Parts: sequence; structure tokens; C-alpha cells
Amino acid sequence: MQHLDNRIEQPDCMPYQEGNTDMAKINRAVMINGEKRWIRANTEQEYCDKLLKLTGTDQQERKSNHPFPKYALNWFETYSKPNIESVTAITYQRQIKQYLIPAFEGMAIEDITTDEVQRLFNNMNGAKSTKDKTKIVLNQILDAAVEDNLLPKNPVKSKRLKITGRESKTTAPYSVDQMRYLVQHIGDVKQSQDRAYLALQAFHPLRLEEVLGLKWADIDMDNGAIYICRAVTHPDRNRPEIKSTKTERSNRNIGLVQLATQYLIPGNSEEFVLGGSKPLSYQQVKRMCLRIQADTGFSEKITPIRFRTTVLTDLYESTHDIKLVQAAAGHTSSAMTLKHYVKGRQDILQATASIESVYA
Repeated sequence: MQHLDNRIEQPDCMPYQEGNTDMAKINRAVMINGEKRWIRANTEQEYCDKLLKLTGTDQQERKSNHPFPKYALNWFETYSKPNIESVTAITYQRQIKQYLIPAFEGMAIEDITTDEVQRLFNNMNGAKSTKDKTKIVLNQILDAAVEDNLLPKNPVKSKRLKITGRESKTTAPYSVDQMRYLVQHIGDVKQSQDRAYLALQAFHPLRLEEVLGLKWADIDMDNGAIYICRAVTHPDRNRPEIKSTKTERSNRNIGLVQLATQYLIPGNSEEFVLGGSKPLSYQQVKRMCLRIQADTGFSEKITPIRFRTTVLTDLYESTHDIKLVQAAAGHTSSAMTLKHYVKGRQDILQATASIESVYA
């Protein structure tokens, strides 16, 4: 490129522009790709900005100005957190702060490749389910970066990416003998509220948040029904949050087991069955479970999710009707019911005996 100082065919004066009467402090001609361009500015900074824009250098500067931590947190606060459930938001935030930011600290969003993503998952310990949660969050962040023209494509979607890890431990049901023991000892539980909880949880396939969301108006003693229409969650452990049920299918009616009714002493229709004017906190639930264990002399911990798994398992064992069990669980698909909740009571010897009885 010929240097501007060696060019003499044109005078270095700013062409007159009709209608432009303001006098700029800086009027300079520069050669860009062999073409003379005039830059008019009032300050040196404005001149530099315009020069960078003309040469395309500003595009390179912008690309190096998106640190991953800042971009990820902005995505979470602006687009994710206001539009998802509180519990989900806490999970997303945990993945960003505990896994993503440490892995990509000091990197720009534009620098993240499939190699970098693979290294993230290679270095993560723990269950595959944890890695899958991290992948879900990272995928959304990088999708946003593609939309912002910071990445040509999302590296999380690469077919080369492999995520492995140990399987999460499944929730084991209580044994039939353990359930019989608890049912026989509900009357030994000292506090009426604790008895009501154990009767509801041990006989019905309810999520803990559904039990906590029940009001007395939702329990129809006359018609033997429980109407499940709300839930209580604990996003930050000790601040109960009243919300709708987990899914549309979770909003359902189930039968009220008659054995449970003797332990349910109705209160004000608009009060919560557990807690009265306000639902129980996470710590109150923990203390309640410890009291029940102590009062009944039960050998294992009282764990709410194990009751739901147990009831659904035994409901399927007695009916072999997966659609019935799915409806009772409030699941969107029978596959979810079978995969996560129906554990089966038969052992290998029983399975062998069943085959023999058919083929012998």
C-alpha cells in the first residue's frame, strides 16, 4: 500500500459537504485498502473509534471483550432466572458457579471449543446426572452466544462430545415388612400433625411437596378422595414457596385410603394439613421425620421420597396396570414411572420359579 505522505495527486483537504456547517476539530485523510477515506472528528478518541471502525479492528476488539463468567451470569440473571421455577434457578446457578465458571475462568466466550467442553466433563467427578445438568445450562449459554454472533456454532452440540460417569443411586423402596411395621405403629406417634403426615405419606403415592401443599379442603372424607392442586417447595431450604403442581398431569385426584382417615383430624378448610396457617419449612420437616422415627422405634431413617417409591412399587405389584400407576403418580409418561419409581419386589429365584410354572 502506498504511504499517504508519498501521494501528491490530491490535496489533503476535506471535501465540502452541503448542509454540514459544523466545523470539526480534526479532518484527516487516510488510505484504507488503497482508497482515500476522510475522518472527521471532534476529539482524538472519536477519531480513533472511527478509524477502528473503518479498518474493521473494532470487530476484533469486540470479540475479545466477552469473558465467559460475565456473559454466563448476565444470561442467567436476564434470560433464565426470571422465567423458570425457583428450584430450577438455584440448580442452574449452582452449575454455573460450581462447574462452568471455574472451568472457563479467564476465557472469552468466543474461545470455547468442543475440546474445551470435553475437558470440562472429563475433569468433573460425580454422577453422570450432575454432568447432564451442567450440559443443559452450558448448552443454553452457548446457544445465546451463537445468536449473538459470538460463536459460529454451539460446541455442546458436537457429535464428538462424550459424557460419561457413574449412574446415580436409585431410591430403594422400604420392604413390605417395614411398611407393615410403620402402619402398625402410626398410633405410637405422639404429635397429631406427625401422625397425619405418616398416614398421608405411607398410604398414598404423593411427592413431599404435594403433601405439604394439602389443605383440609383438599381432603374429601365423605367421597374418599384427595385433590392435589398445589405444592410447597423449599428453594433455599427454609423459606416455603407455594406454587402449582410440578406438571399439568400432577394436578390430579387420588383415592383416600380409609385406614388413614382415623389419623386425620380436620381443621379449618383453608389451613394447611401440615403447618396450619403456613406450610412447614424444610427444617421442620426434618425434625418431624426424626420424631416419627423415634416414636415408632423404626430402624431406618424416615425418608419422604422412599414412601412414594414404595407405594408406587407395591401398587404396580398388586395391579400390573402401569397406566393406573402412572395416573396415581401424576407422571407425563409410563416410561418415567417404570424407570424411576417401580422397582419390583421379585428376586431372581422367584423369577425362575415363575418361568418354571409356565413352561413345566
